[in-house]
Amino acid sequence: MTHVFYRNSRTTPPKAIRGEGAYIYDSTGKRYLDGSGGAAVSCLGHSDPDVIAAVQAQVETLEFAHTGFFTSEPAEALAERLIAHAPEGLDKVYFVSGGSEAVETALKMARQYFVETGEPQRTCFISRRQSYHGNTLGALAAGGNVWRKAQFAPLLAETSHIAPCYAYRGQEEGESQESYGHRVANELEAELLRVGPETVIAFIAEPVVGATLGAVPAVPGYFKRIREICDRYGVLLILDEVMCGMGRTGTLFACEQDGVAPDIITIAKGLGAGYQPIGATLCSAHIHEAFAQGSGFFQHGHTYIGHPVACAAGDAVVAKLTDGGHVERAARMGEKLDHALRAAFEDHPHIGDIRGRGMFRGLEIVADRASKTPFDPALGINKKVKAAAFEAGLICYPMGGTVDGQRGDHVLLAPPFILSEDQIGELVEKLGTAFATVLS
Repeated sequence: MTHVFYRNSRTTPPKAIRGEGAYIYDSTGKRYLDGSGGAAVSCLGHSDPDVIAAVQAQVETLEFAHTGFFTSEPAEALAERLIAHAPEGLDKVYFVSGGSEAVETALKMARQYFVETGEPQRTCFISRRQSYHGNTLGALAAGGNVWRKAQFAPLLAETSHIAPCYAYRGQEEGESQESYGHRVANELEAELLRVGPETVIAFIAEPVVGATLGAVPAVPGYFKRIREICDRYGVLLILDEVMCGMGRTGTLFACEQDGVAPDIITIAKGLGAGYQPIGATLCSAHIHEAFAQGSGFFQHGHTYIGHPVACAAGDAVVAKLTDGGHVERAARMGEKLDHALRAAFEDHPHIGDIRGRGMFRGLEIVADRASKTPFDPALGINKKVKAAAFEAGLICYPMGGTVDGQRGDHVLLAPPFILSEDQIGELVEKLGTAFATVLS
């Protein structure tokens, strides 16, 4: 008998006992290859001695100091390290405890910025269909995934949505990637003009869409056009890198590969690599200055923001990602993972697309490759693949509703950057076993 409220009240999950490198072991001794880093969290794998040492040292020195009274050495050090590597113009870091909190912070920061600068009529956000920005009410409202929002819809603020940059399903025959990117980016301008650009606070998007589309990067030129449109109408650009940031796509910040700098960016997951719960919202000097010259007070906060132990862990993680070379390793091993996936599944009759960047890869599952027809959602293909992979000793991240929030299945892979070539082979082999079990 348990008193834990599990995610699924009809099942009892195995008990995780220990982690070692790219593996997690349960109470029976069974070993699982962590092919998704949990949810793109464990970028350094499990039991990293340097991060553990940083956490232990900080607990012995100072375990907690409320940010209403103090800053701390770990918070200052981590903020300095992040800004040293951040996109141009970003200058301040607001620490929180996870991804949804980071997005909530970004939304409230953006709204208050316009209050501080005398434009309180700006009350709306625009995002993309099939986006995902978190599970708290503000973040959920900003997202564009139908089934996640449906039962909570009466509680959510209204948000406008435009098409995702989803070339596999949206790019027309004979259309270049650049032309397609500009076409779907221009939907932002059309939506701004429809709702009134003077009412819009920000456009929020994931540079590489994770959970709801399965590692879908934007095509070249898309985000540069988005940046132009935001600037033309005085709208802020918020990039959500909670899942795709912190080296996951082969650069510390995913947007580096798109050649744009946002006004606000959110990070989490790989920031703490699972060793502590931490997230952060980074903003430009221009945004912070509006607060400094205005009320001076950001009307927002949580008890555990800027937690010294979490920041100590984050600083150790980011040091290993940057100075330790793990971001470069993610780029290098990500190419090997992509090649292995393509060699194994490119001609599979039910794998329609293989995509992603770095150690962030997705495979879209279809009933028919030629027409790209998805399986009937009633079949629960993604759930069956997840179960079959888990039985085979592989943790991966299958999801449904890929196409429109209801139809479509994909598998998301986000393994630790420390993965070896042999472990890439193990991942692909076990994923193949799951596909053979479910799709044959």
